[in-house]
Amino acid sequence: MTRPEVKTVIVPQHPASLGRLMSCIRLDEVCVLQGAPVIGACFAMTDFRAATLLTIAALVAGNLLLVAHVFVLNDWAGAQGDLNDPTRVKGTFLAKGESSSRMAGLAWALLVLALLVFALVGKAPSAIALCIAALSAIYSFPGVHGKGVPVLNSLLHMVGGTLHFLLGYVALSPVTPQMVVLGGYFGLVFAAGHLVHEARDHDSDARNGIRTNAVTFGKKTSFLAGQILFSIAYITLTVLALRGLVPPILSLALVFYAVHLWTAWRALREGLTYASIRRLQTVYRNIHVLIGLAMLATIAPW
Repeated sequence: MTRPEVKTVIVPQHPASLGRLMSCIRLDEVCVLQGAPVIGACFAMTDFRAATLLTIAALVAGNLLLVAHVFVLNDWAGAQGDLNDPTRVKGTFLAKGESSSRMAGLAWALLVLALLVFALVGKAPSAIALCIAALSAIYSFPGVHGKGVPVLNSLLHMVGGTLHFLLGYVALSPVTPQMVVLGGYFGLVFAAGHLVHEARDHDSDARNGIRTNAVTFGKKTSFLAGQILFSIAYITLTVLALRGLVPPILSLALVFYAVHLWTAWRALREGLTYASIRRLQTVYRNIHVLIGLAMLATIAPW
């Protein structure tokens, strides 16, 4: 198979600006990904003492920096490909007039700051944060570029999602087998969302010669694989609720599952267009936000 020709787009650079550089961080997505570790911390916490609240505050600060590093590294590594994607080009740091060297510097600075904060939280959170950073490097870094290795890219998301939950839990308590299983729920959701994301971006990834699961095995195959992982995630959460390992109200995840399946079926009927997959992503992201809020409402020691 001949590798598609990737056109290199040259964008004029502008004088350095800290404000413009910081605007290149995807803050909306960074904030969304604070849920898993915060929920993990709430599962572990038993009181509202000042020391506990300070630990959670440091956890949130460190995770904000860590996730920002992950996104900045990903954007830096995939800059030229994003310029060839009409759905992303306007939001790239290059289109905003920033340089690759400044983005690389920002990525390193965020990582160093994140690890310094986690060093204050404890050894276990520091080790997990370092593992998450390593997974991110494997996924994004040129030369390794796990994003373009089918199956591996999904495994990186699954392991990373699980660790993200455990990052919060170990900040306050030693890890338990039950919490590893619950962390697996978050890992499944991360990996499933990644497969759907690849199906959505199939055309631009194929144009840029990136061998994602969708490009390698087909858009429909990647999409359906994502729905299978989502199904396992919903079932896992329901079983944990019925066995009393998480609050019983979370067994209602099956109700949300029905809504998710209906929206996924509509996307299939519409031919897996970009718009139909975006609609599905909005639905399941809102569903998992509601599940996360239900967890927080029922597990915190009020």
